[in-house]
Amino acid sequence: MASPVSMTSFKIIFYIFLVMISISFPLKKCDAASEESLTQHTTSFHSVPVRQLSPSLNCKSTTSAGPTGKSTLKIVNRNGACYRGESSKLTLSQILSHDKSRVASIQSRLQASSTSNTNGLILEDRQISLPNKPGNDLGTGNYVVTVGLGTPKKDYTLILDTGSDLTWTQCQPCKKFCYPQNDPIFNPFQSSTYYNISCSSPQCYLLRHATGHAASCSGTTCVYDIQYGDESFSAGFLAKETVTLGTDVLPGFLFGCAQNNQGLYGNTDGLLGLGRSQISIVSQTAKNYGRVFSYCLPTWSGSNGYLSFGKTGYSVKTVKFTPFSIFKPSENFYSVDLVGISVGGKRLPVLPTVFLTAGTIIDSGTVVTRLPQAAYSVFRDTFKQQMKGYKLAPALSLLDTCYDFSGVDSVNVPKISFIFRGNVTVDLGANGILVPVSETQTCLAFAENNGPADLAIFGNIQQQTLQVVFDDAGRRLGFGPGGCS
Repeated sequence: MASPVSMTSFKIIFYIFLVMISISFPLKKCDAASEESLTQHTTSFHSVPVRQLSPSLNCKSTTSAGPTGKSTLKIVNRNGACYRGESSKLTLSQILSHDKSRVASIQSRLQASSTSNTNGLILEDRQISLPNKPGNDLGTGNYVVTVGLGTPKKDYTLILDTGSDLTWTQCQPCKKFCYPQNDPIFNPFQSSTYYNISCSSPQCYLLRHATGHAASCSGTTCVYDIQYGDESFSAGFLAKETVTLGTDVLPGFLFGCAQNNQGLYGNTDGLLGLGRSQISIVSQTAKNYGRVFSYCLPTWSGSNGYLSFGKTGYSVKTVKFTPFSIFKPSENFYSVDLVGISVGGKRLPVLPTVFLTAGTIIDSGTVVTRLPQAAYSVFRDTFKQQMKGYKLAPALSLLDTCYDFSGVDSVNVPKISFIFRGNVTVDLGANGILVPVSETQTCLAFAENNGPADLAIFGNIQQQTLQVVFDDAGRRLGFGPGGCS
């Protein structure tokens, strides 16, 4: 009988062999297509009116309504034109600055997980000096949904985050500090279904894995404490309450009743944790929705985004699934195997091992997709070569490839496709390739990782208008055309 080590080595070698075989034919096709005809040029480029590449101040609605299931929620971007609440909306430079912090935190957390103990708990190897104890180093996202909480139900707008597990909302009496939010702060004393979790409860011990450190106690009540990569934080009581998703009413939901909160939450009411731990809303509602949810993230000026729990929220006919990673699996994030990228109909000459060495995750809270250094340089240079007829503009923060389209009516933008294991090809819309900065500056919405150990991250700009299906029970991720904007 083979030892576990030898079996693991065999699986990795066999897996890489299968990936190499699966991509060999597409590579030949791309090489054969190097002499483009006019028709090939049309199918390999987006023709985009320049007016669509300017920052929009108006909320745009489309005829696509999305799914209409009972557990479907509307998604909007809290920095976009369709967010109705009062908010100090961030500039793109500010968003990119916070995005750097989030990505650095994710990279640090995943690299630390390789030295975790036998219980799967993260071994913290760095010191953080902030108002609360060191916690889960994740930044906050920029898409929001509205859920109901309490009996009688009251609505609260929460940040959607696939990279976080604990759902929380600000709670009265706000014993230390609550930041300004659009809705009245949740009052547990006005709900007939609220109760605190005790320190001795097994549920209190779940916080260690969900937040990155053990819970504490206030008297006999379990206390959580979570900190994010952008230096935002939240602390409060672990409690149970009735949550309402769309029209589905679900009792006994574990959440954080936050008593001390500061950070970049943009007047939202808290956070919805869509991660993979036992305390996430995905796990807690497994009996209801089978650990499946889907969403379509709208553009920053779009109004028809949605989050839907269960298998009824997406079209089986149009969604293609890639398995979760077996090469670089993650307990905390949704990891997949990216094996290639094509630009303008041509597959980049980058070996799949460049992506597989560190791995890839999909994340709703990371804004700009990150690529390994060896892949990004080829990707950027190929894109620039195919855009050589357009005037370059100064770089912006981590976005190093920008253009000035002044005086141009329309732009031919090379189509970009990501290829995942199982030959699942995801074609990005033009909105997932270029991000508008100003009337004279539009940038390629991708960035380079800092080192070879950093994993690739499929960010939310690239996910815009796609159906994205998270099937945690089936250990697979699906992509399809969504139509939201």
